[in-house]
Amino acid sequence: MQEPHLDKIAIKDLLVRCVIGIFEEERRTRQDVLINMTLHTDLRQAGQTDRIEDSVDYKALKKRVLAMAEASSFFLVERLAERAAEICLEDERVRRVTVSVEKPGAARFSRSVGVEIVREQKPDARTQR
Repeated sequence: MQEPHLDKIAIKDLLVRCVIGIFEEERRTRQDVLINMTLHTDLRQAGQTDRIEDSVDYKALKKRVLAMAEASSFFLVERLAERAAEICLEDERVRRVTVSVEKPGAARFSRSVGVEIVREQKPDARTQR
């Protein structure tokens, strides 16, 4: 079955403070981290009905990612990005998600260093729910 056209919901520059890094000095105090998430979903029904029940509740999703990140103490930004993507994909309406995580000032002479990942629902995710 072909995937319908997917629209996008963008959550930009979510600022979190968490313990992240591999070096001892990075593990002592919380650091600023920026998370961006693009949720790929079909928004046609929500556009017609004007009902939140027909869309992805991005405010609730943002709160879950924020709480997870602030309670975490991952070594790698890759793991933080992966966990954020997993949370986004728990909503079956989110078919694909792009997550970027940046550590401002992580490398000398650069504004930030980060990763960007893309994850999708498993093909049988709809039938399992």
